[in-house]
Amino acid sequence: MTWNVQIGINPISWMNDDLPSLGGETLLETALKEGKEIGYEGFELGNKFPKDGPGLKAKLAEFDLACVSGWYSGFLAETAPGQSNAESVAAEIERCKAHMSRLQYNGVKVVVYGECAGTVQGQIDTPVSKRPSFANDAQWTAYGERLNAFGEHLIATYGIKLAYHHHMGAYVESPSDVDHLMAVTDPTKVFLLYDTGHAYYGGAVDPVVLLKKHISRVVHVHCKDVRTPVIAQARNDSWSFLNGVINGIFTVPGDGSIDYRAVLSTLKNAGYEGWLVVEAEQDPAVAPSYEYAKKGYDTLRALVNELS
Repeated sequence: MTWNVQIGINPISWMNDDLPSLGGETLLETALKEGKEIGYEGFELGNKFPKDGPGLKAKLAEFDLACVSGWYSGFLAETAPGQSNAESVAAEIERCKAHMSRLQYNGVKVVVYGECAGTVQGQIDTPVSKRPSFANDAQWTAYGERLNAFGEHLIATYGIKLAYHHHMGAYVESPSDVDHLMAVTDPTKVFLLYDTGHAYYGGAVDPVVLLKKHISRVVHVHCKDVRTPVIAQARNDSWSFLNGVINGIFTVPGDGSIDYRAVLSTLKNAGYEGWLVVEAEQDPAVAPSYEYAKKGYDTLRALVNELS
């Protein structure tokens, strides 16, 4: 029986939004042409894509590609002084309109929610260890309530599920953070984006253990591999997230230490039917975009075929 998953890619293999010096000169059309040629069925969004729904649809149609999803920078982890939960959510609902409408127009079913309140992920001189954290259970509970309300709105208004991206340098980074997040949110309103690379870097020595624990909440998957010696150095030397990227912490599936056969077997056995997205931040001058994008695709395609 064929396993009903699709393999997509994030343009970060060609151009990095957080560090424009990494592939910033590369044209969007180059990434789309090469991605399609390799075999990818769709792309996640980046800063170079058209900002309106029809324009985005037309651009992707030029290359017969689908819109997989798109990162949304959320700010629900912190409220302004004197701001209620309801007011915080209302502000987020207003701010997300253009992005969610663009995704909805292109048939997207999940949005990548990245918590950006207090995050240090984009600060090249700030160690990952300086990331924000909640001081007590009350703060976690209030955050969960805000996420529930926002997630409920996205489903009701746009038919889009909130796929929460656990991410280095942010409030939800470690396996225990993910556990806590899942505990304080409603499983019908807030879902999980499982990222293999961030899971490992965040402390999951075996990322499959974390995946199995929360598999029922997973609606989107980012496939990035890791170079464990570089992670060890990053921890020892207190690197920032971006310095880790520059120095090659992440790579594509099949080029690092993660057991992707175990990851994909777990997803298939649980009935996962979403996207598998190659999303590996690297310097294309060191890791040539086409070569590495192809390696990632070929690794996932071979395993999907084997498991089907």
